[in-house]
Amino acid sequence: MDTGKAESGTRRSGAAGDVWLRSSARPGRDAPPLSRARIIEEAVALLDAEGADRLTMRRLAERLGTGSTTLYWHVKTKDDVLDLALDMIFAEVEIPPEGGQGWRADITALISGWRAVLLRHPWSAALLGRPMLGPNVLARSEFLYATLLEAGVVEPHLTAAAYGLSNYVIGSGLMQATWPAGAEQEARRAAREHLYANRERYPALAAHGPLVADGDWDTSFALGLSWLLDGIQADVAGSAGATRA
Repeated sequence: MDTGKAESGTRRSGAAGDVWLRSSARPGRDAPPLSRARIIEEAVALLDAEGADRLTMRRLAERLGTGSTTLYWHVKTKDDVLDLALDMIFAEVEIPPEGGQGWRADITALISGWRAVLLRHPWSAALLGRPMLGPNVLARSEFLYATLLEAGVVEPHLTAAAYGLSNYVIGSGLMQATWPAGAEQEARRAAREHLYANRERYPALAAHGPLVADGDWDTSFALGLSWLLDGIQADVAGSAGATRA
């Protein structure tokens, strides 16, 4: 990947997530009229169109009609760009208003909204192992934890519940985003034939496996999410009953 000499030099001194842990760079008096917000908006457009592998500081600068050096007034590394882009798209996940329909409905709305964003920006799910310390991400994580706490979930189950919900939506989004575009039916047909031919070795998968079933992603996701919430609700009810006893 040709990211340019300036990019490779700066990346050695930084890492994913560092953008949230240092003060924002302040351009000097002679800095060009280019804002960080505009850079990240264009980065998201590039990522949506071509994916994370095609993002370089040089290509981003070309899209902005400027030079790579100009970008370094506002972002130090490609990792900064990716971290900021991830946080920008999280602003699209709507936080349910106070006094909603109850904790289950609120979490369902949040997680479903998160999934929708991952599918609108299919490059994002594969990057969610990065440090997530941006204000938009933290606001939604805070809402998730606070809602679980209000529902009666306490440690050690609180972190397990939050991780379970987060990992579920990330895994689901990643699977759907990486499924062969425009070739879903053909891919499923080939999988079905392979599993049927090996049904003695994989009888459960041949009869019920996810690659055999028709691809109703929305229904499968909603059902899985409901089961996770059922488990959380049962744990809360059990803990409350044990406390009363």
